[in-house]
Amino acid sequence: MYLGEVLGTGGQRWELQLKGAGLTPFSRQADGRKVLRSSIREFLCSEAMFHLGIPTTRAGSCVTSESKVIRDIYYDGNPKYENCAVVLRIASTFLRFGSFEIFKPPDEHTGRKGPSVGRNDIRIQMLDYVISSFYPEIQAAFAEDSVQRNAAFFREVTRRTARLVADWQCVGFCHGVLNTDNMSIVGLTIDYGPFGFMDRYDPDHICNSSDTSGRYAYNKQPEVCKWNLQKLAEALVPELPLEVSEPILQEEYDAEFEKHYLHKMRRKLGLIRLELEDDRELVSALLETMHLTGADFTNTFYLLSSFSVAPEPAQGAHFLDQLAQQCASLEELKLAFRPQMDPRQLSMMLMLAQSNPQLFALIGTKASINKELERIEQSSKLQHLSATELIGRNRDHWEAWLQRYRARLERDMQSVSGMTAWNVERVGVMQSNNPKYILRNYIAQNAIEAAERGDFSEVRRVLKLLEKPYREQQEEDVDGPPEAMECGAAAAAGGSHLSYSRKPPLWAAELCVT
Repeated sequence: MYLGEVLGTGGQRWELQLKGAGLTPFSRQADGRKVLRSSIREFLCSEAMFHLGIPTTRAGSCVTSESKVIRDIYYDGNPKYENCAVVLRIASTFLRFGSFEIFKPPDEHTGRKGPSVGRNDIRIQMLDYVISSFYPEIQAAFAEDSVQRNAAFFREVTRRTARLVADWQCVGFCHGVLNTDNMSIVGLTIDYGPFGFMDRYDPDHICNSSDTSGRYAYNKQPEVCKWNLQKLAEALVPELPLEVSEPILQEEYDAEFEKHYLHKMRRKLGLIRLELEDDRELVSALLETMHLTGADFTNTFYLLSSFSVAPEPAQGAHFLDQLAQQCASLEELKLAFRPQMDPRQLSMMLMLAQSNPQLFALIGTKASINKELERIEQSSKLQHLSATELIGRNRDHWEAWLQRYRARLERDMQSVSGMTAWNVERVGVMQSNNPKYILRNYIAQNAIEAAERGDFSEVRRVLKLLEKPYREQQEEDVDGPPEAMECGAAAAAGGSHLSYSRKPPLWAAELCVT
């Protein structure tokens, strides 16, 4: 429910929007209410993202209610009553890519069309409003040429979107539902529904239990955001012809994503002086090592800021021990790489791949079959490992990567005159780019459980910690021990989808529903 706009000094604009306030003309068969559970999640995560330095909508307030609505939390046929709440959301604008799709003509395959099809006058008016209000420099530079103006606008939206998703990838954030209606026209993270921060690094991590195909998996986010930009380009025709917008998308998106992603990763690794082509491979090797060992994404990056370039033997062994503590246990890895397909189904698909590769390719299951074969291979290797052997294997993986990392840091160090000053700067940059505190699912759930009992102190305490995610916080800073925000490395996998304990089910797929 859109309340209005506040104009501040210096041209600032803030739109105010209520989420969960009740029925509107667009509620369809739903009740228009938002439950306390999802309201707290949105409130905390939008603020967490802001303090992580990632463009986002903000949460101005979360107001609770005594009224209740019925929700089927796990979609298992067991609904229950939940308390309602209303979130006040704030942003420069809530217009999205999908806002321009309401004018789309009928699809040639499905026949579906936008509700305002044919109203080109309104589309032009909205496009003029967006560019003049939120891209005034583009409006001023191309006031006499509307096509060039619109092209410059689309180029900037493309760049902002690429940088935004690169920011997500660098903190392990998964949005969960990246359709065109959840893509901001000004490059903000918008609509916190089934989101999640990764615990153990898994490129195929899915935070939305209803995303059975993995369309919005962590490693698919850059690809699907580019696809959404293509849909925006189509929605801007004829004001911006596709022969103009599509080359912009192809030239700008991947290049901007790679540039921003690698820049952020260099800073996360403390590579502050030189920019080498090999850095991309160093990052890829790090992520592969994290995946093989089941290392915690956030904690591993944070720990690397204490890595010494020239350690004593005892220091090096101690650092390896610390890294090993962030790795998954044997039980967790067995669960993570557990085969997911029926062996008979897999056998049939492999036979089809040999006998009729064209049909196999048409079905579109090659990627899933390859992943299943990888799971089987990894699972087979794990069956013959003991817990002690796993620790030794993990140490070998990390020692091999750390040798490459040390050599790269030494090259960086050799480009400056003072090692001490360089190291101080390196550590400072790493600590300001690798958060210690993130909103893990189990942390949000602990706060939700307390709030549902009428105790909002945990919500306030978590919010206080998230306001300073990059530094160690002392007990006097918050009402409670900061250790609760950190992720224990030896937590057992399994259990319920939502962990109520102090340590999360690190390899279980969490259910995040609105």
